[in-house]
Amino acid sequence: MPLQILVTDDDFTIRRLIKDCLELHGYSVILASDGEEALSLANKYHPHLLISDIKMPNKDGYHLVKELRENPNFRLLPVIFLTHKNTTEDKIHGYQAGGDIYLAKPFQPNELTAIVRHLLEKTQIIQSELLFTEINHNYPQPVSNLIANNRDKIAENNIYLTKREIEVLELLIKGLSNLKIANKLYLSPKTIEKYVSSLLKKTNSNNRTELANFVFKNKII
Repeated sequence: MPLQILVTDDDFTIRRLIKDCLELHGYSVILASDGEEALSLANKYHPHLLISDIKMPNKDGYHLVKELRENPNFRLLPVIFLTHKNTTEDKIHGYQAGGDIYLAKPFQPNELTAIVRHLLEKTQIIQSELLFTEINHNYPQPVSNLIANNRDKIAENNIYLTKREIEVLELLIKGLSNLKIANKLYLSPKTIEKYVSSLLKKTNSNNRTELANFVFKNKII
C-alpha cells in the first residue's frame, strides 16, 4: 500500500491543495479539519507522517503532537508544522512540542513534497535499523514460519528472514532494480538497499547474481 499521510488544517482549500499535491506523487492522504479529528484518525489509521496546522479549533497542533508523542506507537512519526505562525518563538515552541520541520505559509508544493520524501526516507532507515537489530538479535523467526513449505530449505541453513525480506527477495530474483523494488513496495531506495545488504549477508552472497543462484539452487522460490 502507498505510504499514508495525515493532513490536518482548518482551511479546506489548504487541505485539498496538500492532498492533490501528495497524491500526485503516489502518497495516500487522510484529511482532518482540527486536532481532535486528527488524533482520532491517527489512532485509527497509524499514518506514516503528519502535516499539521498549529492554530485550529478544538485542539491546536501543539497539543495534538504532544499527545501523539506520548503514545509509543507515534514516537518516530515524522511531523511537519505548516502554519502562518512564523516567529522564532513560534518555531522554538513547535520543535519543543515534537515537530520535525517547521514550514511557513504560504508554501511551495514542491518544497513540501521534498520535505515529505526526506522525512519518510529518514524514518524508514531508522525503523529498518531497529527492525534488523530486533529480529537478528532478539526475536529471530525461521523462514518456514513466514513463507510456503517448499521454501523451508533456508531454515535448514539456519537462515532467518523477515516477511519484508521475502518480498524483496522475490522481486530481486526477477531482475528488478532497487528503484523498481522500492516503487512496488512503496519504500525508499535506501531502505531497499538495507534489505538487499541483509539478504547478501545472510546467504553469504557477494552480489545479486550469487544471491539469485542461492535461491534457485535451494529451490526456495
